[in-house]
Amino acid sequence: MNPLDHVEFRRQGHMVIDFLADYYKNISNHPVRSQVKPGYLVERLPDCAPMLPQSIESILKDIDKDIIPGITHWQSPNFFAYFASSGSTASFLGEMLINGFNVVGFNWLSSPAATELEIVVMDWLSKLLQLPESFSLSGGGGGVLHGTTCEAIICTMLAAREKMLD
Repeated sequence: MNPLDHVEFRRQGHMVIDFLADYYKNISNHPVRSQVKPGYLVERLPDCAPMLPQSIESILKDIDKDIIPGITHWQSPNFFAYFASSGSTASFLGEMLINGFNVVGFNWLSSPAATELEIVVMDWLSKLLQLPESFSLSGGGGGVLHGTTCEAIICTMLAAREKMLD
């Protein structure tokens, strides 16, 4: 199966954005916590995957009918549990760009712009937090952005181990 051509990609992308914009517009109408019973989705879905591709229209109808009732609506203004949602509509658009470019910026050679943008943003953050110059790249420091808390903890533990071993 071939990827979507640019015209179909645009059409389907607009449909998905419209679907999500409507979801966010009406999110407070949903109960924050799902009201479904365990096993509800297994009962609603077929026993095997479809043999032919489904249309985006059909997929979005299924998501509205079957998936949305079974999720906790973390973005709801009525959500006050666990911890604050880390998502936003602005961050969603940024994630779309990231996914669209499929940049894997693990080092400078793999993506100079991603690596250097991370450096600039970390220096901006250092200035915003009024950290000493030694925390910035120009001051001999610098930092990285981590995707999760788990990544940050692993890096912290590795750095602590290396310091102790030295």
